[in-house]
Amino acid sequence: MSTTPWYVYMIKASDGSLYTGITTDVDRRFQEHQGGNEGGKLGAKKGAKYFQGRKPEKVVYTEQGHDRSSASKREAEIKRLRREQKLALVAGQSGLIKKCIEKAEVDQDED
Repeated sequence: MSTTPWYVYMIKASDGSLYTGITTDVDRRFQEHQGGNEGGKLGAKKGAKYFQGRKPEKVVYTEQGHDRSSASKREAEIKRLRREQKLALVAGQSGLIKKCIEKAEVDQDED
């Protein structure tokens, strides 16, 4: 069983959007995204398709302490969040994100 730690990360793109992914090496993965789909090997595509037409600007959030399974689950949770919830997570405002989640639950109950 591998003990390599996995990370969940968010990158701010040139259009202001947020990209979420998982990796074992955030710096390497960011460099791959910056390199686009050129990759290191002939025909290799290492950057995410998401960054075709937009550029990765900077890593704005990382979360460590995951194995691959928990990182994938956490990535999916984050991807389901609304933009303001992601921004609150980036800002480290756990109280605000809790309020956003509670508000979203109330809004859904009213529908």
